[in-house]
Amino acid sequence: MRLYYPRSFPALLGAGLTLIALPLLVALVTNAISIDRLANRSQNAVYQAAQATQSSRRLAELITALERTARQIVILADRSLFDAYQANRKRLEQTVGELALLPLDAEQKRALDEIVQEEKGIFAVLSDEASKEEQLAAAVTRFPGLADRAQVITAHSSELIDREVEAMRATADQAQRTTLWQLLALIPVVALLVVGFTILIARPIRQIDSAIRSLGGGKFNTPVVVNGPQDLEYLGERLEWLRQKLLDLEQQKNRFLRQMSHELKTPLTAVREGAELLSEEVVGKLTPQQREVAEILRHNSMELQKQIEDLLNYGASQFRRVTVALKPVSVQRVISRVAGDQRLALRSRNLKLDVSAQEVLITADFDMVRVALDNLVSNAIKFSPAGGTIRILAARNGSQVALDVVDEGPGIRPEERERVFEPFYQGSQAGAESGAVRGTGIGLSVVKEYMTAHGGSVEVLESTNGAYFRLKLPLASTTEVAT
Repeated sequence: MRLYYPRSFPALLGAGLTLIALPLLVALVTNAISIDRLANRSQNAVYQAAQATQSSRRLAELITALERTARQIVILADRSLFDAYQANRKRLEQTVGELALLPLDAEQKRALDEIVQEEKGIFAVLSDEASKEEQLAAAVTRFPGLADRAQVITAHSSELIDREVEAMRATADQAQRTTLWQLLALIPVVALLVVGFTILIARPIRQIDSAIRSLGGGKFNTPVVVNGPQDLEYLGERLEWLRQKLLDLEQQKNRFLRQMSHELKTPLTAVREGAELLSEEVVGKLTPQQREVAEILRHNSMELQKQIEDLLNYGASQFRRVTVALKPVSVQRVISRVAGDQRLALRSRNLKLDVSAQEVLITADFDMVRVALDNLVSNAIKFSPAGGTIRILAARNGSQVALDVVDEGPGIRPEERERVFEPFYQGSQAGAESGAVRGTGIGLSVVKEYMTAHGGSVEVLESTNGAYFRLKLPLASTTEVAT
């Protein structure tokens, strides 16, 4: 048998509320029935108690009236009074009938039967005109016995009230216990239903939230799957359609970057080779001014080549996992290589490079760490004021090495510190310095990609003057160093 599952979100909410409210409704109905029974029993008990009290009191009064009329008949020998006796006797029979309908105990019933039988005997004597005076007098003396039995009925009427009160108390206790057990049973049932429907509702919402986060984070390779009500599944299908569109756009963008980068490298190679030939004076002697121009051409062609390589590296990282050749690498060697590569750029901007590095080994890919550090130093050169100082610091930081690059430029605003590592993002200070070449916004994204591949990280730290970048890389283990 297949269970019913609502196909829309409102239907799911409606089913959940109905199932949660159903046991509460059953409990309310059950309690209402118990209270109604208790009220009816209380009403009947009060009525019966009042009826028993009134009828027993009326019974005693009628017996007294019969006795008084009978004595008058005997003493006065006046048969005309017999009509009054018969009228009281009818009222007595009516009162006896009312008492017989009440829930009397055995002793009350026996006393009532004796009153009826005894009164019949007395009436037989009184109604017989042939009865002698002695018989009439003897019949009258039997009335006190009837009064005693009426007192028994009256006394036991209060016991009837007590019994009914006790029965009502027992009924109330039973209703209270039933309500308590229903409450104890309802708590886990309702809690289970609430948790169950919360999971059913929250699961597709979590899936949608996860899909939106993945799309917002640029992860387009994971299909969007939403299980749940039909309208939420439809929303998941629209998100999957959006993912496909974004994936197509990403692939087109990367394809464009690869093609343009390769096409730009060919003419750039010719420009760079021409600048190097001029700098080496292959085509003839150069004046100092010409040599300076040739050096500027050579330096900027190298900078442009570096930016194109960054584009190529970024495009490649989007389609394949970065392969890392890990081995022990000297931090000082990486810094020396980068300092050598940037020597000309530092001299052209009249910048000073201040290096303070401990002799430590890291587990890393030399070329990747070099590219990452080179990108940070290139940014520092680009934004540092002429005559400023760029500091490179390297020191142990627990099980890692902290490699810092600090410049004296305009710095990075706090709200931009996370976004600067996004591809193609250029902060508000990009190109702010006069003469600074505006970059592509790829360099820092490549740095983050390479650090992530190493199991490390890159972050922007607080600084009162300039930008402060920190790379964290794992230290080389003792076994790796020995090897």
